[in-house]
Amino acid sequence: MARLLTGLSLGYFLVMLDTTIVTVALPSLSSSLSDQQWISNGYTLTFAAFLLTAGAWSDRFGARRVFFAGLTSFAVLSLLSAFAFSPAVLITFRALLGVAGALLVPSSLSLIATAYPSAAARAKAMGVWAAVSGTGLVAGPLLGGLLTQTFGWRAIFLVNVPVAAVALALSRSAPATPPKPGRVDLVGQISAVVALSTLTYALVESAFWLLLVSVVAAAVFVVSQRRPDAMLPRRLLSRGLLAGAIVNFGLSGVLFVLSLYFQETRGYSPSSTGLAFLPLTIPTAFNPIFTGRLVARIGPRIPAVSGFVLMASGTLLQALSSAPALSVVALALLGFGVSLAIPSLLTSVVGSAPPELAGIAGGALNASRQTGAVLGVAILGALLSATTTSTALVVAGVVLLAGAFLFPKS
Repeated sequence: MARLLTGLSLGYFLVMLDTTIVTVALPSLSSSLSDQQWISNGYTLTFAAFLLTAGAWSDRFGARRVFFAGLTSFAVLSLLSAFAFSPAVLITFRALLGVAGALLVPSSLSLIATAYPSAAARAKAMGVWAAVSGTGLVAGPLLGGLLTQTFGWRAIFLVNVPVAAVALALSRSAPATPPKPGRVDLVGQISAVVALSTLTYALVESAFWLLLVSVVAAAVFVVSQRRPDAMLPRRLLSRGLLAGAIVNFGLSGVLFVLSLYFQETRGYSPSSTGLAFLPLTIPTAFNPIFTGRLVARIGPRIPAVSGFVLMASGTLLQALSSAPALSVVALALLGFGVSLAIPSLLTSVVGSAPPELAGIAGGALNASRQTGAVLGVAILGALLSATTTSTALVVAGVVLLAGAFLFPKS
């Protein structure tokens, strides 16, 4: 069982690693802020847009089959990304990587729910899963900086291939889950993709007329989900999904802003920038395991609210002071906050879903989280270009603080 959990966790580790490993390498990839935003968002955009469909496919075709398909595709596309010869080609491969990554998340959560039927055991397993995968999210800047400075930016994609091979070997004992008959919600999927992509493009490129297209597509999605056989059943909608969006809005947005600030304002090298993020990285390597045990004992609300407060405090502290010593404290607060909030949200949303809907519940939560990530990079990136680093961080801190009040009470 431990081998399986490690393999499933490594699959999501790759997904999270690719969310942030490019962050420190962005100045090496392009000098254009727009290109930098799209290299980052090309991945998170498709990842967020296809998570709901991936969750539905996991329930319909079997989580094991979907997980292996996603992991194999991720390895192949990572190899192709390493040989991209222009920012446009890299953005295209990053977008395809996002689709492959979307297949991995709900399927791994569904397999954990199947392998650990007990609520307490499931909470602990999700703590381990979040610890391994969360390390990928925040270790990305450190690893990306070291690889970029030592071997060049192409190495940040090549490193995915052996990790994927290990994950495949460890996951071979994954239990087969019975497929669930149903249809693919094409209207819901297409409208979700159009709504998110046009919203992101409008924010990144200041093409605000596209906001109307985004609103119309979002309305079509909402209406299409009223059917009994909709992609996202109404009973899975909760304030926990909004809280998930806020977590990643703050985390991904802050990482994007600080990566550029450390290199362009403080003059850090890519490897030094990665090392500067260590106070954020270290707590996520061990604290989610503690969080999983804590959630199993007292429930998810208190750990989650505490996590939001710590994340907001760290972000606002970084906004108010540029002293390197205070940056260490601020990033540590952010790291402990992330490692409290995310495992709690996973247990709250996925644990409360019926077993036959575990895949789509995991997909819905991670779709909301990655939508928040896309908006965080787009909105805070726009604020960064129009105002100052401190202003962008203050906005992120206020949004994170709101997450503490929005987390569901039950």
